[in-house]
Amino acid sequence: MRKFERVETEARRASLIEATARVLARDGAAGASVRAIAAAAGVSPGLVTHHFASVDALVARTYADVGERVAAALRAATAAAGDDPRARLEAYVAASFAPPIADPSLLATWTALWSLTRSNAAVATEHDRSYAAYRSELETLLTACGVPAGELRLTALSIAALVDGLWLELCLSPTGFTAEEARTVASRHVAHLLGG
Repeated sequence: MRKFERVETEARRASLIEATARVLARDGAAGASVRAIAAAAGVSPGLVTHHFASVDALVARTYADVGERVAAALRAATAAAGDDPRARLEAYVAASFAPPIADPSLLATWTALWSLTRSNAAVATEHDRSYAAYRSELETLLTACGVPAGELRLTALSIAALVDGLWLELCLSPTGFTAEEARTVASRHVAHLLGG
């Protein structure tokens, strides 16, 4: 395949993935059909099936793409925090309460994707991979903060659960509490876990 064709193919696939995320956010998992995705992408249904073997494969790839975009935002926040291990950990945690992660449309997409983890093996696999990578990054940051190896897993799970709960409620009901309050709660929890 020539370079131009490869770039064009990759661009088309990316466009279909973005359209799938929009359809999932708007219509939920039940609305993610070839026709709906094609309409959202402005292409023929045949082009969807040309680039992806099935809607399930496209939805799983969309899960991977959404997960990577969230991970990239978390990595960018961590990198911007400098070299101090604790500042990096706090930045990683706090990034979940700011755009592009704290976004009701992202919540709608995630909710649709999560609903498929029981019925779509490829989505379930992608979910497990994505969440394991998130916890692994937390464990790496916690290690740099001096958390003993025997405590890493439970400490990372504790932070992940708190962040997930705060993020979910912040996206569901942004008037319930502010992003700053969510960051403060998370920061206090991390400080407590790190011993000060």
